[in-house]
Amino acid sequence: MIYDVFNGDADGLCALHQLRLAVPVSSELVTGVKRDINLLKRVDAQAGDEIIVLDVSLDKNRDGLLKALDAGAKVRYFDHHFAGDIPEHDHLEAHINTDANVCTSLLVNGYLKSAYLPWAVVAAFGDNLFDSARNAAAPLNLNDEQLSQLEHLGTLLNYNGYGVTLDDLYFDPKDLYQQMQPFENPFDFIAESPAYQVLSQGYADDMEKAEVSEAVFLDDKVAAFMMPDEAWSRRVSGVYGNALARIYQGRAHALVTVMDNGNFRVSVRAPLSNKTGADELCMSFPTGGGRKAAAGINDLPKDMLDDFIAAFKDKYS
Repeated sequence: MIYDVFNGDADGLCALHQLRLAVPVSSELVTGVKRDINLLKRVDAQAGDEIIVLDVSLDKNRDGLLKALDAGAKVRYFDHHFAGDIPEHDHLEAHINTDANVCTSLLVNGYLKSAYLPWAVVAAFGDNLFDSARNAAAPLNLNDEQLSQLEHLGTLLNYNGYGVTLDDLYFDPKDLYQQMQPFENPFDFIAESPAYQVLSQGYADDMEKAEVSEAVFLDDKVAAFMMPDEAWSRRVSGVYGNALARIYQGRAHALVTVMDNGNFRVSVRAPLSNKTGADELCMSFPTGGGRKAAAGINDLPKDMLDDFIAAFKDKYS
């Protein structure tokens, strides 16, 4: 059995798409909403199985990884999130780089020697790594309009991954990947895929609502916004944070979304002028994790909100 285990955001989607354009196979797809990252626990690995893992923290999947390796499966792991100690095992091939300017799809692009570079550029834009995306795109000799198209596609693929459950999303990431599969060129996907039009309209509608969000705290160094318990706010939280980070590059941002249990879901973006510390901040709270430039807390207890705001301000002020 072959398993493709991937984050349901732009980076995970584009990383898998590159690999399977290079080596097409029939596989079991394992994914979910962007924050659903403990994915290896869903894989009942057997001896001889092959597993690709893309864009989810090794540290968060350690138990599942060790179980798969102990069962005799072979695992190839590409990621840029906090990993902790990487196990040494003959059946583990790890390509992990936590540099703040790298994403998983760029690691896969290097592995494939830029065979499907435009999709890696899409992913880098989706991960809010605009400088990295443009630098990677240099050999493609794209004009500004073409770069803008790839930027928007990356944003839309990332946008689709945000939500508490799959019901919040326009497309199950598994289905969205399957709609991407026929397209070797992302410009053809933009021109021909109905999914692109659905996401583009949904994104525009949700961003319009987000732009009137209430500020919990706001100064020139940090800004925190409260988002309501609505499907649109869960969908837009990450990409709205990315947009704010690009507009106010010296400011850190936190989007705090009310959950139906009364707790909060938090999305943090470090300043683009200082892309560090988001993972450390979020990991200091229950259910927190991520990477240096962008991280989150899945279920922040309501009585810890003031503590989080204080820690957030302390971190970036």
